[in-house]
Amino acid sequence: MSEPARPPIPTRVPMWAALIPGLPFVLRRRWMAGGVLFAVSGFLAAVLFAARDDIAATFRGGAAATAGARAGALDEWVALLTLIGGLAAALAINVAAARRGGEVEDSYSSWRETLQGLKANRLAVGGALAILLLALIALLVPYIAPYDPSAIGDIVATRNLRPSFAHLMGTDRLGRDVFSRVIYGARISLTIGLLAITISVTLGTAVGAVSGYYGGIVDGLMMRLVDVMIAFPRLVLLIVIVSLFSGSVLLVVLVLGLTLWPSTARIVRGEVLSLREREFVQAARALGYSDLRIIARHITPNVLAPVIVAATLGIGNVILIEAGLTFLGLGVPIDVPTWGRILEEGRGSMISAWWVATFPGLAIVYTVVAFNLIGDGLRDALDPRLRE
Repeated sequence: MSEPARPPIPTRVPMWAALIPGLPFVLRRRWMAGGVLFAVSGFLAAVLFAARDDIAATFRGGAAATAGARAGALDEWVALLTLIGGLAAALAINVAAARRGGEVEDSYSSWRETLQGLKANRLAVGGALAILLLALIALLVPYIAPYDPSAIGDIVATRNLRPSFAHLMGTDRLGRDVFSRVIYGARISLTIGLLAITISVTLGTAVGAVSGYYGGIVDGLMMRLVDVMIAFPRLVLLIVIVSLFSGSVLLVVLVLGLTLWPSTARIVRGEVLSLREREFVQAARALGYSDLRIIARHITPNVLAPVIVAATLGIGNVILIEAGLTFLGLGVPIDVPTWGRILEEGRGSMISAWWVATFPGLAIVYTVVAFNLIGDGLRDALDPRLRE
């Protein structure tokens, strides 16, 4: 007995479906895309409703008198723009999905094939959704945090309170809410990780591309510099540099970004050594293009795949290094709540107040594992031997 035929996928979606987040995708049986869009839109709408009084206060706020007040006002405007932009983007995606009417673009693209391979990897998709949630929390933290992360109240009454409905992750020895400090720390850690990796990847790609393209003496000198950077104990170098200058987020970003590029340079150099003899590079030379144009327009785009994988895997490493430096008292200033700082403050009370160090530690594990899952998924999707 033959199986009953499945009902065909609708080729047209009514425009009213665009008013419900994710419905056009669900009607076309794209369950994951529809569910993610519905969940993200619902989360943003819930934050918008819950923080309506704070949002009204953001619009009413005048010129801030102090630097701290100006920074707080900027955080609130970033959160507000994230809410509005996120909801507007969800509506635009819904409208575009409804208008497309189920037509699928047939044009081939290696990046489209990579995206399809990444979507087939459930662990990578889970990691991407975990990072999306963390990024939204970091951007919306002024409207999500129930307390000021640095506020110290009645220490006798509020110190080392266990997790409860009033304090989801308890309080520390100064009575500060650990949950508020952890989600504020997410913003610092993600910012440091993304900026440091951007600097590292940009510098490493430039050095590796120039070294591999020119070869000879240029390649020898640059690779010896890379060998010296790799051979020198990185942790010792980081500790020396950070201890010589006053700690700041910018200093940590620059130190990490300027010390993590050698591995990217070696990856790019290896790829460029094989690309520089390809036909399209030889054709560009024959047409009289400059070396800078050949490197920037013809070679660098073809080495982005391994660079993206290395960058994704490197973000988790940067977050761990930053947390370690801050744990040692050499990272960002003491008044900035970061996961490493919260761990350092809670290490002396692991028995009496285990929650102070446990929750930021779990946040670090959550973030690093999520980025590693994305990196592993990208590596598999970009490897032609594993695409099948």
